[in-house]
Amino acid sequence: MASETTKTVASWQSGNPQGFARLDAEAFPVFEKGWVWLVGAGPGAPGLMSLLCYHAMQNCDVVVYDALVNPDILRWVRTGAELEYAGKRGGKPSPTQRDISLRLIELAQAGKRVLRLKGGDPFMFGRGGEESQMLAKAAVPFRIVPGITAGVGGLAYAGIPATHRDTNHSVIFLTGHDATGKMPVNVNWKAVALASPVIVMYMAVKNLGEIAAALLEGGRKGDDPVTIISNASLPQQQVMSSTLATCAAEVAKNEPPTPAIVVVGHASDWRDILDWYSPALKANPIG
Repeated sequence: MASETTKTVASWQSGNPQGFARLDAEAFPVFEKGWVWLVGAGPGAPGLMSLLCYHAMQNCDVVVYDALVNPDILRWVRTGAELEYAGKRGGKPSPTQRDISLRLIELAQAGKRVLRLKGGDPFMFGRGGEESQMLAKAAVPFRIVPGITAGVGGLAYAGIPATHRDTNHSVIFLTGHDATGKMPVNVNWKAVALASPVIVMYMAVKNLGEIAAALLEGGRKGDDPVTIISNASLPQQQVMSSTLATCAAEVAKNEPPTPAIVVVGHASDWRDILDWYSPALKANPIG
């Protein structure tokens, strides 16, 4: 069976271009004028973007990109396309979400092919739902291109499986700050504390002390592992390990860089075996 499969692939490849040149003849969807594509660029490493993401970068007229988009990805945007920064970072001057959405509408209505490029996935704490909602209300056609979210891909680059049959059959994803930058008050932390063996938190480093206290109060054990992955999938990736009882002090002492993903639970136990992203591999900026 294996030999037959090998022969089939070899026959299909014969006479065709090899490598990435084979993609040139593929029937990618047309990026029409007046459309907005909301695209996830992945957790950071350029090599983790999708084919549709690259296709959009090669066919757009303007890129409206977020702060978490790796600048090395932007160098692959086609020559002549415009770049507009629309980054939102906690505690820093940023355009409002409404202004960003209105700008997307304005550009599309001017006949531009608009690439809204976001770090990670547009619908995972990326406000893609809000932007596409406003596009729909304005009758602007759009396409959603998912991306690898840091809460999954970033964990993988740290040797942490988001789920594992011997550790956890469920995982909770949540954000560690609200629109004001503070710990979200509309999260039922008591319920979250015991709802899943593993909790993955985005944008949680600043409020980790308060969050840890809330989880402990909700019944979570103090010796539960806490792992902070900074700059996930990038050459400067750093990983800090602590516990729920000590993480606040460790953060204050070590000041881990952001953006970062925080993992609570024993999924990080596998890191001792699965920590594959070695210094030698980090030397490759593609990922």
